[in-house]
Amino acid sequence: MEEESLETDGPRSSMPAELQHPHSKFSHWKFKLFRLRSMERAPLPSETQPERGGLSGILPPGSQRSTVDDGVGLPGSVMKLCIGGKSKENVEGLGQRVDMKLQEMDTHMSHLRCLCRLCGIALRKVKGPEHEVHGALDETSRAALCRMSCKFTCWPPVILKVFKVDVSEDTESVHPPFFCHRCWKSAIRGGGFCSFSRITVPEWRPHSSLCHLCSPRKSSLQRSGRKRKRPVRRALSLAKRTKWDHCDNTATGERRALRPAGDHHHGLVLRARAKPSIQREQWVKSITHCQKDHLSTRLISEELPVDFLSSITCLVCDHLLSDPVQSPCGHLFCRSCIVKYNHTLGSHCPACNSPYALTDLITPARAFLAVLHSLPLLCPRGGCGEKVRLDSFKAHCRNHQQNEQDANQRSPEKCLDNYLLINKGGRPRQHLLSLSRRAQKHRLKDLKNQVRMFADKEEGGDIKSVCLTLFLLALRSENEHRQADELEAMMQGRGFGLHPAVCLAIRVNTFLSCSQYHKMYRTVKATSGRQIFQPLHTLRAAEKELLPGYHLFEWQPPLKNVSASCHVGIINGLSGWAASVDDSPLDTITRRFRYDVALVSALKDLEEDIMEGLRERGLEDSACTSGFNVLIKESCDGMGDVSEKHGGGPVVPEKAVRFSLTIMSITVKAEGEEEEVTIFREPKPNSELSCKPLCLMFLDESDHETLTAVLGPIVEERDAMKHSRLILSMGGLPRSFRFFFRGTGYDEKMVREMEGLEASGSTYVCTLCDSTRAEASHNMVLHSITRSHDENLERYEIWRTNPFSESADELRDRVKGVCAKPFMETQPTMDALHCDIGNATEFYKIFQDEIGEVYKKVNPSREERRMWRAALDKQLRNKLKLKPVMRMNGNYARKLMTKEAVDVVCELVPSEERREALRELMGLYLQMKPVWRATCPAEECPDELCRYSFNSQHFADLLSSTFKYRYNGKITNYLHKTLAHVPEIIERDGSIGAWASEGNESANKLFRRFRKMNARQSKAFELEDVLKHHWLYTSKYLQKFMEAHKHSAKALQATIDPVEIRDDVDMSLDIIDF
Repeated sequence: MEEESLETDGPRSSMPAELQHPHSKFSHWKFKLFRLRSMERAPLPSETQPERGGLSGILPPGSQRSTVDDGVGLPGSVMKLCIGGKSKENVEGLGQRVDMKLQEMDTHMSHLRCLCRLCGIALRKVKGPEHEVHGALDETSRAALCRMSCKFTCWPPVILKVFKVDVSEDTESVHPPFFCHRCWKSAIRGGGFCSFSRITVPEWRPHSSLCHLCSPRKSSLQRSGRKRKRPVRRALSLAKRTKWDHCDNTATGERRALRPAGDHHHGLVLRARAKPSIQREQWVKSITHCQKDHLSTRLISEELPVDFLSSITCLVCDHLLSDPVQSPCGHLFCRSCIVKYNHTLGSHCPACNSPYALTDLITPARAFLAVLHSLPLLCPRGGCGEKVRLDSFKAHCRNHQQNEQDANQRSPEKCLDNYLLINKGGRPRQHLLSLSRRAQKHRLKDLKNQVRMFADKEEGGDIKSVCLTLFLLALRSENEHRQADELEAMMQGRGFGLHPAVCLAIRVNTFLSCSQYHKMYRTVKATSGRQIFQPLHTLRAAEKELLPGYHLFEWQPPLKNVSASCHVGIINGLSGWAASVDDSPLDTITRRFRYDVALVSALKDLEEDIMEGLRERGLEDSACTSGFNVLIKESCDGMGDVSEKHGGGPVVPEKAVRFSLTIMSITVKAEGEEEEVTIFREPKPNSELSCKPLCLMFLDESDHETLTAVLGPIVEERDAMKHSRLILSMGGLPRSFRFFFRGTGYDEKMVREMEGLEASGSTYVCTLCDSTRAEASHNMVLHSITRSHDENLERYEIWRTNPFSESADELRDRVKGVCAKPFMETQPTMDALHCDIGNATEFYKIFQDEIGEVYKKVNPSREERRMWRAALDKQLRNKLKLKPVMRMNGNYARKLMTKEAVDVVCELVPSEERREALRELMGLYLQMKPVWRATCPAEECPDELCRYSFNSQHFADLLSSTFKYRYNGKITNYLHKTLAHVPEIIERDGSIGAWASEGNESANKLFRRFRKMNARQSKAFELEDVLKHHWLYTSKYLQKFMEAHKHSAKALQATIDPVEIRDDVDMSLDIIDF
């Protein structure tokens, strides 16, 4: 007893050194006078707090010496603490301060266990049982909530729904673990979804020196208004306690015993108190909760030195080290114990109190781990007595448990109990498969909870994998190997079922609506008996990763006037604008993506291509420190009339405009290199598969005011991205991207609107130079590019202010056709697609004039021109199957501008000389056309590129001589650009055809298909669906999936009868086979 009482010195003592002195120079009544609550011992969790005014334990005789040696019950030099010795560094030792902190935290947690988590009231004041905050629902609560259609199985989601408090991240040192029965009633009355009572949830804060739970504020200077209760007199059977009462300590938590009337013992009665080492162990147990997981040092089978034993023991929990970590100061702890200790008491070492961070913890040396794992432990199982190494101790214990389970299963009594059916009366028990889904859930709810607990503990919450594995093992045990092989193949992603991304690609590329896809899904599943296609909800989950607003990113510096939020999907293009523009209401509907979010999604879609390009070029991550340069092509054009032509009413034109972007190339400059290396180049820049939609609007492109209002935010976002860098994770590493924008995918009309120029029929014929129509017809070849966006802005200011006070004609001649403010920068180039269409229109008119021999006539009548056009259309229809069109399009122009078409037209031309001139003119044009239509003319048509200047001069000579009747003082816009500016543009950009708007124009038919696919009552939702599915249609990720699974439809031919689904054309196998 004396040896145990003397174990007070050392770092684990819980009292200050000055309070351990056996002699006090102040009497006991002075100690009562200077009563300090900080010196009073807080009760342990295992102790029952005596009631106020209760009886204290009486110490048995013979324990005065041990009590004095412990130094627990004597006041010591308390006055020094009260007057001048308030510094903990002067009073307490290093380990003693840690123990005081542990004691405070244990007292704080004891107070928390007595309070309600939701209302803060004391649990003893509410009648009824207590309920665990993180516990599972009991049968009564679950039955009550199930009647109200609440299917939760534990309390945290119910509390979140009813009280709007998330308790999933509660900690035991900050939040109470129970809630009262009154809050339980509120949750039940609300059905697990709402609350009908006004319960204010308090804000729980960590323990501090001013904690209102451990040291509540007492209004001692304020009168309470009630009479002070008289103190209850002591029982007569209690003897008077003297100053020094030599008696023994009673057991911890024991009530004070009544003393016989004749037994008078004189001496001071001290409160019973446990040893500091035991007290610390109990405090730490309430923090770590590792008694069931970590092994005790008592299991070591050999007598080891004390120093060696302390080196393999955790300094937090006093168990053998489990998953040991080493602090910067050299002390060893269990990983889980030091994490919990750090979260509860702060980031300082429990042994030396030196500061550290959790990231500073490292794994000990391998030599130490080898010694630790080789420790011989004695098996605690009765009758075993085997010595087992530490690293194989848990496996040895599992073998004991497995042997016991096997023995229990082999016992005949338990086997009979398992297989005998007990007749409990009532109707016979139905088979599980014959029950309804609700009854199946009710019968298997216990198994479901066990599987969920196992999945959360062992498999990271993957319940699906656990259930599939159980099913697979059951099939193997029943020798159902064929079905087990199919299940295993499906689990590994190589089974008969298609990947959700493949199903999404099938739906988007075949334009199936939700009902059509669901019909195909049910038909295939019912016919084949297998789930080949995935349900719609898996498709919706797969498309979230492909749409903008899913990936995280950062801009350095942050974008000006643009939100830093990353998760932004489809937004209203009119958000932030007034209800009208120039006093006219905004009668339009527009939906768009935010520009920067769309670029992030497009780059993540190209992640595999970018990493493959880096590997092909042999570039390492350390060599790509300067960042990537991304070149963007912008396109914007009207789609014409997109109204649905059905019904008997008048046709109301409904026009739409689309703004698109295309990632043309990605380059990087390696360290030590002068030139940039191209790691990605778009192979099909003019395909609708590479042209991603950014904004869709129901709007006429000629409405300049509304168009500028809708595209204004896009222009601001684009200008902000020019001066910033995007930080995006690519290939597992954060990488830097800088964007360069080129607005080249515009036709003549859109360029003039965006740059503020006059209409295309004005005097100034070109958007690239300042030539007038007369100057361009006089000199068809020798011109250079002189216009730019900045120059147009300067000319607009001159047009607006008229600083030289000139007349209208003089001012118009000075600004060279600028009549409005340019609001979007465009690249000074020509659009190859519209150039081809414009030139074909001009050749179509030349054909008519040559048929009618206009070079001989001065002013032919309108009827004559109609006759020539009718003859030309009839000849083209009969010979080339070209149907006449109201407006020239790309397909008609492609077929008209051929040698076969010229030969057909020459049959109607009377003069042989004019026929040869026509053939020569067409031959020169066909030699020049590949130069501006090719993606890379230097590689695809180098000979035509070298002869382009000669061919263009010869072509101009023919127009000015043979066809002078048509080009005397005038020339069309596209013929001027074709003859004058093509070589200069190719020398500057390298290509014209790659920067054309053909991809945006080709996507016009997709708008109509997607609109038909997503037909809805509201045009706003319809436009959102069209924008979403059009973006998915251009996804490289889905295109690669479709290419990899293009033969997947062959697997359906043996299981699907085409006759069953021949009524729905969109669902036939011919369309599914890509």
